[in-house]
Amino acid sequence: MIIHAIAHALYTSFSMGWEILWPLILGFGLSGAVQAVVSHRQMSRILPDDKPRTIAIASGLGAASSSCSYAAVALARSLFRKGANFTTAMVFEIASTNLVIELGIIMAVLLGWRFTLAEFIGGPLIIIILVILFRMFLTPKLVKAARKQAEKGVSGRMEGHAAMHDMSVEGNSSIWEKLKSDKGKTATSHYFMMDWVSIWTDIVLGLLVAGALAAWVPKSWWGTLFFTHNHALSVIWGPLVGPLIAIISFVCSVGNVPLAAVLWNGGISFGGVVSFIFADLIIFPILKIYKKYYGIKMATFIFAMFYIAMVSAGYLVEGVFAVFRLTPTPRHASVISTHISFNYTTILNIIFLVVATALIYRFFRTGGPMMLKMMKKPQDDHKK
Repeated sequence: MIIHAIAHALYTSFSMGWEILWPLILGFGLSGAVQAVVSHRQMSRILPDDKPRTIAIASGLGAASSSCSYAAVALARSLFRKGANFTTAMVFEIASTNLVIELGIIMAVLLGWRFTLAEFIGGPLIIIILVILFRMFLTPKLVKAARKQAEKGVSGRMEGHAAMHDMSVEGNSSIWEKLKSDKGKTATSHYFMMDWVSIWTDIVLGLLVAGALAAWVPKSWWGTLFFTHNHALSVIWGPLVGPLIAIISFVCSVGNVPLAAVLWNGGISFGGVVSFIFADLIIFPILKIYKKYYGIKMATFIFAMFYIAMVSAGYLVEGVFAVFRLTPTPRHASVISTHISFNYTTILNIIFLVVATALIYRFFRTGGPMMLKMMKKPQDDHKK
């Protein structure tokens, strides 16, 4: 019985992984291509304040970056240490994980296009709410203490990723010409592999957790947790509990999308799914990194402000979608009951595995492994 239950959970996890394989390769490939042509050089110099224009630039740069939560957090500290405004650095961090291409693609495959639309509406809402909250409650004294702690350069995770972040092709040529160039192809392959190496553990953990919950937790239990018998209470409770589940799940970035599908099938509200997806930057391991980077007071402040912004965005998205009658009603994310067969998913997986093989080959042929070793070093080691 136990062996059968474990096998069922593992098969469910593998089925989910098979379903999202081609979207992952496509998403990371597009992300690598974008990063290859969007220069991040001197970002700290162009992010000196929290004016609307600067916030917009930070959001755009973040959306063009890696989706790895740990890399985003490390890069945000790097920007802050080099003179970037703290609020703007946090905006960059949020955009790096919640407005990236691959997250939207995977959400569309697992949950449907309305969830992808919710991501790209909710992400800017979180940024707007967070900027307002920071202007109301963030004090110069707190920022000064955080900068003092940040200057110590205490290691967290993925600092090397932040230090190695700018391999983009510069010049006045067109985007297509940049991508076709040898440097463009190499940069794309390197960013592709950097993202995979940064995030594969979170993807695997997310699939395992989602598979276990889908296989072992009865729907009645989820219904009790999410108050599915009372629609009004469910709508209120969902965005509040969504981030809390994310915190204890230890899963971040695109790795939490399969678990979001399980929660949606279990009965959590639409706004609850949205707030859960956005909560990858306040999971326990990242909260510990905030403490190392900025000190306990700023870490607590970040958690409180992020939580309020994520919950508020969940409510706003729920309300907007309800007004326009866009809230999804079926609760049968196909990924939960999927079985592997020769269909369009298999064909797409084969095609994109060939693409991935070509990128990996170029990565190894152009000094990629040495770059990965450099990624594992703290930022300060790259200056030596």
